[in-house]
Formats: sequence, structure tokens, C-alpha cells
Amino acid sequence: MGFKASVGIVVARALRPAILGLFCLGLSGPSAWAAAADGSPVLRIHGSNTVGAKLAPKLIAGLFEAKGLQSVRIAPAGRENEQFITGIDDQGRPVRALVAAHGTGTGFAGLKDRTADLAAASRPIKPTEAQSLAALGDMRSAESEQVIAIDGLAVIVNPANPVQSLSVEQVARFFAGEIANWRELGGANVAVELHARDDQSGTYDTFKELVLGSQGKVLGSSAARYESNDALSQTVSTRPGAIGFVGLASVGQSKALAITDGDSQPMPPSTALVATEDYPLSRRLFLYADPKAQSPWTREFLSFVHSPAGQAIVDRSGYIAQAIAPIKLPVQASMPPPYQQLATEAERLTVNFRFAEGSAQLDNKAQRDVTRLIDYLESHGKKMNAAVLVGFGDARNDPARTALLSKLRAMAVRRELARGGVLVKEINGLGDQLPVASNSEAGRIKNRRVEVWVY
Repeated sequence: MGFKASVGIVVARALRPAILGLFCLGLSGPSAWAAAADGSPVLRIHGSNTVGAKLAPKLIAGLFEAKGLQSVRIAPAGRENEQFITGIDDQGRPVRALVAAHGTGTGFAGLKDRTADLAAASRPIKPTEAQSLAALGDMRSAESEQVIAIDGLAVIVNPANPVQSLSVEQVARFFAGEIANWRELGGANVAVELHARDDQSGTYDTFKELVLGSQGKVLGSSAARYESNDALSQTVSTRPGAIGFVGLASVGQSKALAITDGDSQPMPPSTALVATEDYPLSRRLFLYADPKAQSPWTREFLSFVHSPAGQAIVDRSGYIAQAIAPIKLPVQASMPPPYQQLATEAERLTVNFRFAEGSAQLDNKAQRDVTRLIDYLESHGKKMNAAVLVGFGDARNDPARTALLSKLRAMAVRRELARGGVLVKEINGLGDQLPVASNSEAGRIKNRRVEVWVY
């Protein structure tokens, strides 16, 4: 079964309890979802352009259709980067939702002043933002923080540009204005043009953290700024010297470069590498809700997003759905012997579990992924002695401690799987071997991981 084809099976099993809970509440028909008496939106999503430009409107439209609303359509709301999603209920009344995609920061502001029901974010909530919303509750709790898809930040150039790959350091130097001509890296004698998202963008925040910040750089003053991913990509595709960055779904006619980080191999923003979050510029896409007070529409929408239908929309929109599928890795001489054996005899699954520094506690996404993994193994007859867990750590001064922590993390995943009736064949801790990122703070988070393999 291919990666995309597995979306429905995996997510259907993983979200079965939540979906059943909705039907127990009797919220399955359009009559339960009356239009607002004053005609105001029944659901308001503010925030990330990456989430809001395409994905959120399509997800709302999918929910409306699933609820039996008629004549569902998406249309501009009269202001740039804002859209209404409308439908007609079973009594002939219009129902509408609003998506305002002006940047991740505006979503948290909307939650705070209660002009938004959900904040769309293309990065995790910042400590300062969580503190400003503390009156609502714990914004990092499972009730608030929802990972809805995986995205990759693609570094894009004109299709005719001969350069195929760049390191994170080189990308940072480009955008800091330190590389002025493509011939410095083997390209044509063409001046470099910088194209970047604006300061309200979660895409820019992620780029600033993963690229510029990791190298101690700041964005060059000559960069053209954009509120929209698609507009940026369209411009880059027509300019010979252009370089920019966009969400994975917005590469369009531009060319995406392979990226290296530290000692990693060049990695293109492929489906599998983004799904495992190994690609250096991969990221999670989020929705944040009030953890205590959510309207029926908000609760239903969040459940729909995680459902088979919702994740299928994620997939069709060009992002990576939270599904699990096997991939075959080629054996490489640089792999340690136990890993070479796995690559020869087994397949790796497109799910990774990652941890905070010094921690073996699963985050919100990992908790959902445990359920998905259990159901994947069950549906493929691999619950008994077929799965292998391989833990990794980040480079530290104490290799023995790193190796121990990497194995402890694998043991933590094994413990959670055992609660679902899975008997793991083997666990292994490979310490700081096979890094997928540099030893920067963001890179260390990526390197601290548990991979899942199946025979």
C-alpha cells in the first residue's frame, strides 16, 4: 500500500474513539448546526497563511459537506487573505465560517481578544504567547494544541538555476546578503535576488529559527517581502537570480533544492523525509484552541480534521497527512552494522517519536502517533515480534549517557505500545550516530528520536 493510500486506514483507526464520541453527542446532522441568528460566522480561524490560504478553507468546506450542508463554496471575504466558507442548512439558512490568514501571530492575538475560535500556526506557540493566553488554560495541553499536518519549508529557485543543493549555512548566508552572485556556488553569473515571507508569517518565524537563527544571521534588507506563499513562489519561478522559501504545498513552478544540515546527507523535501521530520526544514502545522471553552462547531471541526476525511483533504492539499507507511532505505557504508541489517531485512515506517532534552516523555503528537502505530501494526498483522525500535540522541560530551538516553527513549515507546497489546521484537540505542541535523538546539531536537522498523 502506498503512502497516500494508507491515510484512511491509519487515521480511521487512530481517531475511532473521538469520532464515536461525536455521534454519541447526536451532532451528526445539519439540523444540529444551526446558522448563527445574526449571520455571523459559526467558526473563525485566524493565523498562519500556510494553514489558512488553502488547507483550512478546504477542511471547513469538507466539514460542511459532511454535515449535509448544500451549495458549499469558498469565496473571498472582501479583504486580502481572508475567505468565507458558506453553505445552506436543511432549513434554507446560510451558514458561514471565516478564515483570516494574516500570519501565525495574528491567530494567538485572535484567541486572546476572542475574535477567533482557533489559531492556525505553522510553528509551535512561543512561551510569551502561551503566557499571554494563560487565562485560557494550558495552551500546550492536548486539549489546546493540535498537530494537523506535516509541512516542509522548501528553499526554491528559478527552474533554470543549475544549483541542486545547499547547506543550511549556505542558505543562511544567501538570505543574510553575504552571497551576491550565483557563480560563487557554481551557478550562472547572475545576481542573487532574495524573496522572503513577512514578519507576521509563521513560515518566516520557522525559517528565522531553523536557518537564520541557527547561523547567527539576520535577513538582508534587500529581501522582497510577501504575505502569501503562492505569490512569492510565482515570482521566484520567473526571476533567474531569485531564491526564496515557501511551504511545501507552494513550490509551484519553482525548483526546490536539496538541503543538508551538519553531517546529514542532502535531503530533498520529499514526502517520506518530511513525514518522518528528518528533512532539515520540516515542520508541524498546528491549530490551537481554548483548552476549556470550545463551541460545538470548534470541537466538531477539530475531530473532522483528524478523521479519515479530514486527513485525506490534508493529503490532497499538498501537505503530509499523519499516516503511517513503510519505506525501504538503501544500505549505506556509513550506517552502523545493526542499522545496515535493518535496512537490508526490514522497512522503516514513516513515523518518528521525538523528545525534549533529557526527557523520555511523549509530546501531544507522539501520543496520537502511538495509537496510529498500534492500529497500523494490528491491521498489517505485525503486533507480535515484528517491530524494532531504534533510539537516537544528540552529540554531547558524555557518549555513554547519550547512548543510554537513546535506549531509554526507545523503551518509553515500547512501554506505550505494550499498553496497546504490541510486543516489540527488539529495541536498540544508537546514541548520536546517524544525525539528521546539526548540533544546534533545533537540530538536537530532531536528532533525539525513536525510529520504528518492521520485518
